[in-house]
Amino acid sequence: MHDEHATPNPDESATPEDSADGASRRAVLRTAGLAGAGLGLGALTGGTAHADAPQGAPAGAATAADAPPRKGKTMVGVPFQRRSTVRVGIVGLGNRGGSMIDLFLAIPGVKVVALCDPVKDKTAAAAKKVTDAGQPAPATYTKGDHDFENLCKRGDVDFVYVATPWDWHFDMARTAMLNGKHVGVECPIALQLDQLWELVDLSERTRRHCMQLENCCYGKNEMRVLRMAHAGKFGDLLHGAGAYNHDLRGLMFDPDYYEGPWRRLWHTRLRGDLYPNHGFGPVSNYMDINRGDRVTHISSFGTPALGLAEYRKEHMPAGDPSWKETYIESDRTISLVQTAKGRVIRLEHDVSTPHPYSRINSLGGTKGVFEDYPERIYIEPDHTNDEWGDFGKYAAEFDHWLWKEHSNPPGGHGGMDYIMIFRLMQTMQLGLVPDFDVYDAAVWTSPVPLSHLSIKAKGAPQAIPDFTRGMWKKARPGVDSEKPKA
Repeated sequence: MHDEHATPNPDESATPEDSADGASRRAVLRTAGLAGAGLGLGALTGGTAHADAPQGAPAGAATAADAPPRKGKTMVGVPFQRRSTVRVGIVGLGNRGGSMIDLFLAIPGVKVVALCDPVKDKTAAAAKKVTDAGQPAPATYTKGDHDFENLCKRGDVDFVYVATPWDWHFDMARTAMLNGKHVGVECPIALQLDQLWELVDLSERTRRHCMQLENCCYGKNEMRVLRMAHAGKFGDLLHGAGAYNHDLRGLMFDPDYYEGPWRRLWHTRLRGDLYPNHGFGPVSNYMDINRGDRVTHISSFGTPALGLAEYRKEHMPAGDPSWKETYIESDRTISLVQTAKGRVIRLEHDVSTPHPYSRINSLGGTKGVFEDYPERIYIEPDHTNDEWGDFGKYAAEFDHWLWKEHSNPPGGHGGMDYIMIFRLMQTMQLGLVPDFDVYDAAVWTSPVPLSHLSIKAKGAPQAIPDFTRGMWKKARPGVDSEKPKA
């Protein structure tokens, strides 16, 4: 699964959000300028290079769960304003953005009104998709790295979708909210704890939702397991596991796949789990994280970083720019996460060694266990004699209504991309609370900086902040949604 592979309506002046109660080649140059061989985490913020602590984090954020004072009102349970048409601006039109535009265009009541990418050919190709779909020609923004700021200033954009290299995600999400736009960002939403806190605070201050668009939460298996968990089929939940184990060596060294080496360069900068969201998001949903339980600590361990250097030796010619890179990212990172209720979540990340694709996607409780890749289940009293059962037999009863309505969805990744975008646009059109929010985004991404810190500290536990500031104790709906009546 590849990530970013890159005039107001007068009827919309008063919104429920205002009532708190209720990628480009040039981006690669930016990355390269920051990511000299072996630089530590401190380099990301312009401070002295120091790999043991992120610069500018709130006091205690990396070592204690205490939250800084709230600067606005919570966004928990805040609905979108109802709107018959959702007007979308897309930033980043590489592999990911260039394909996701097809899904936005496939949904009735969604208009793509603005596009941004410094690579003009990609912007032009995406604009043609819009007009071919029978929509007016979108405004285009191609004048350098920061032209996305002009897209975000438009008065006719309701939602900004960001699919750019990772080190732009925070800036773009921040800019969108400061300009009054809801924003959805590909994984990971940010790379430092202080950035995660700032996005939480900005969402609360601006009354705009900031979401990590985690498509795996909408996978067919993931949604079935979620509904089974909520129905008590696994008993009291005890443990879960998720991963991003995906051999990306060929793609990371392919000069034509990514817009430059930006993804590979992250392996010269951080040692921890660079991409936890695909595994962490679904398991967090199973366990109602931020909705009755919360994650409290993470301990991470990493293997030596040998895989990319070995692949380079075998496949890259002498003189290739990659020979100047020193890889520090653990080939396999394994993290254990504890929750307030004592449950344990195992996360893995490995994109540097040969192995079949797996997100692990496992959940266990007092009545049994599910494991994916391949899918199999064992729960009492349905199964006996230590023999795995057929997970497919639970489809009719437990498949989510979204998958029953869209049994053959368009788009990649088995249709989960379309299900995610359809549901997000539906919540905006009907004025519903989104399935996940900025607090989920912060939690699901927090292993990026914290696993790095834990590995540097030889596995010492790192506290995961309570981004909800106590709101996690209250049960509330999430991805396991009810079908709207309207």
